Parts: sequence; structure tokens; C-alpha cells
Amino acid sequence: MSWLPDDFVHPVLVPLPGGGHHLRPIREADTPLDYPAVMGSRQRLWTIFGPAWGWPASTMTYEADRADLLRHEKEIAAHQSFNYALFDAAETALLGCVYIDPPERAGADGEISWWVVDELVGSKVEQALDALVPQWIAADWPFEQPRFLGREISWSDWLALPQHPDT
Repeated sequence: MSWLPDDFVHPVLVPLPGGGHHLRPIREADTPLDYPAVMGSRQRLWTIFGPAWGWPASTMTYEADRADLLRHEKEIAAHQSFNYALFDAAETALLGCVYIDPPERAGADGEISWWVVDELVGSKVEQALDALVPQWIAADWPFEQPRFLGREISWSDWLALPQHPDT
């Protein structure tokens, strides 16, 4: 049984309120924008995602990031998991990501997390993204029990939960 209905169509463009930014599925071709965004915020991102995912490693190369984005692109096409990149209107800067994944831990039917680059921490863009993501998930995704990692549950509490029965 799939974690999403067979007829589910994932959103391909999600505007943030205000019109200056949007989310869209990440692609391998986004590596030139993704790599500096991730590595420029790597130290803070490691404190968030490192214990759970081992990401982003201090030794991550451009080629490793490219391979990672290709994997994400294929997972999106297969509806296995989703990585949406946050862009400025012209897509000249990648400013963060939203991850929508099948549950790894019991008690949820989807697990969602997100980040912005260091320069946007505390900004109106981050506030707009923080407000948008739960509303977007409720409106456009078929989850009954979404879990917002690092938001409604800490990463350490999430890691302490039992594995989801389907993993």
C-alpha cells in the first residue's frame, strides 16, 4: 500500500503570501543554487537535521549534492517523498526547502520539515513559510495525521518514538 492515494497529484508551484517567493519541486538542475544555500547555512542546518539525517555533512561536495538532488527528483516523480525548494520570484536564489516524507515514526501518516538559509532566519519570508506550510499541507495533501518535525515535536522526541510499522 502506497503512503499516498494512487490518484494524488502533487502541487508543482506554491506561492508564498506576498508574491515574492514560491515553492516548487527541487530538481538536479538546481544544484548551482542549492549547494551554496546548504553549505552557507551548514552549521545551523547540522544542528537541526544532523542527529536525525546526518545532513549536511561538512565534507559534502558539489557532486554529492547534485546526486542527492537527482535522487530527490526521482523520488518526487515516483511519489516516494517530496523536496520543495523555496525560491525568489525569478529563481535566482534558493532560500530553503520543505520536505514531505512518508512516516519513519509511529503516529503520523506524513512527516514534514523545513528550513531557510541563515540570512532569512527571523525574517518575514521565514514567518510566511512557517505560516504557509501547515495550511498548505492541510489544504493540498491527503494526510490525516501530519507531523511537523522540529515544530510540534522536537527532533529528539521524534527520534525516541517507535519506528512506523511500514518502515
